[in-house]
Amino acid sequence: MDEMTEVRELRAHMPVPDRGRLAPGRARLTEAVRARESRRALWRRREFAIVGVVGAVTAVAVAATLLVGGKDTGRAVQPAATPGVRFKGVSAAEFLRQAADAVQTQPDGTVPTAKQWIYTKSVQEPLNKANKRVGDVENWIRYDGSASAFRLRDKPLDVTKMHLENGGEGDNRSPREMYRVLTALPADGKETLKALREQDAIADSKQVSPARNDYSEIRVLLSADVMPAKGLASLYRALALLPGGKITGHLVDTAAGRRVIALNYFRGENSATGESIHDQWLIDPRTYRIVGTQIISARGKVLGGDSIVTTAVVDKAGDRN
Repeated sequence: MDEMTEVRELRAHMPVPDRGRLAPGRARLTEAVRARESRRALWRRREFAIVGVVGAVTAVAVAATLLVGGKDTGRAVQPAATPGVRFKGVSAAEFLRQAADAVQTQPDGTVPTAKQWIYTKSVQEPLNKANKRVGDVENWIRYDGSASAFRLRDKPLDVTKMHLENGGEGDNRSPREMYRVLTALPADGKETLKALREQDAIADSKQVSPARNDYSEIRVLLSADVMPAKGLASLYRALALLPGGKITGHLVDTAAGRRVIALNYFRGENSATGESIHDQWLIDPRTYRIVGTQIISARGKVLGGDSIVTTAVVDKAGDRN
């Protein structure tokens, strides 16, 4: 898939965004894309060539991996049984193995029912004056993938009907289908990579290395709305086997007010400049779950992303707990 072409077509009728002048409109566009495209395009290739619209194609769902279930409400994730995983001075592979061991000990809550919704409140990255004016963003997606909704500040709730399951909308998958994939992953990292290659849910690209194709598979699964602990541990162990990861040797601040560990992986190139673009996964140092993502340039500039404020399982769109 030529993702850059898709993005250009999506935005062909829009002017080049100016962050200060168009902040409110940019936020609305961002949420429309998330609700109708990014949040439901959970099973398609994400080899982005990033330009100025990067914030509009960043999936809020990445941050939602904090959610571990609960029949009626979201349950706060308890700190891992092995607190204090060290990250300063360690390799990404070593950190991921340690984090996987800690994560797998966490109990999972009750899986949502088909008619329940997953609620996510998030803040756009990077945190700056424009984003402060925009405020928090709220999203809902039904567990069976039949609808999504979003609300920006005090605006009316916008609900969109969908049909994600059983290939109803191409490569898209519902949160329930993603959860089933995650619960079936082997515990071992090598076996997880083997299973993902056999499934080949995202068709391999001949233009990149096998490791890049593996990362594409893992990256999409890391964005699941409901993440079982053992599934996340499997993904971490598989990701530890791939080259190119780097841990920031200090905690970083997110737009949601968290202090987190930043884990970087190469994402692609800017088609216009050739500059490298990286994913920066924002990981809670107590729970080792992903609580946000940033897209950064080779120079370290944050181009876009989202960080989680809260998540919950609710009975209808518009509910928060």
